[in-house]
Amino acid sequence: MHFPDEFPLIETPRLVLRAFDLTDAATVQRLAGAREIAQSTALIPHPYPDGLAEQWIAMHAAEWAARRGLSLAVTLRATGALVGAIGFTFAEEHARAELGYWIGLPFWRHGFATEAATALTDFGFHALELNRVQAHHYASNPASGRVLLKTGLRREGTSPKMMLKNGRFEDVVFYGVLRRDWPGCGSTAPFASG
Repeated sequence: MHFPDEFPLIETPRLVLRAFDLTDAATVQRLAGAREIAQSTALIPHPYPDGLAEQWIAMHAAEWAARRGLSLAVTLRATGALVGAIGFTFAEEHARAELGYWIGLPFWRHGFATEAATALTDFGFHALELNRVQAHHYASNPASGRVLLKTGLRREGTSPKMMLKNGRFEDVVFYGVLRRDWPGCGSTAPFASG
């Protein structure tokens, strides 16, 4: 895998994926603090406590430097407005990343999650030289599955009652895509397989 020193800046026709800044914290708290976001994610609490967004943003640089994770703000290209977050959690020894994201409620149903996920996955394969990108969602959140399929990941299976969320066991659906199957990558991996 190849990690640039600087945080990436990824542009799409409608979006810019950029590093978070502490000035984003209030918007993160407001958007991520919605009950619907917390219900569909494993780690976002509801209610969203004061100071948590600042703590989360403050750890991004260290996570990137240690090659453990990448968190980017999803912003509108036209206005710069923050609409959500997207990122990778890395397993560098396996050239693999777990994709995760959330989009604020006012920005749902505009295709922003798919556009951002496709751009980050493409960056993962072409710039970071990943071998695999994977993701999962609660079965109770089928919209996320549609995003992953449109992004180009394939459904790989379901683990019944795998995670406990708000006192209820959730089925978890898994998706993945390999470098060899991503457009423009083919089977020419830059590392030995084995």
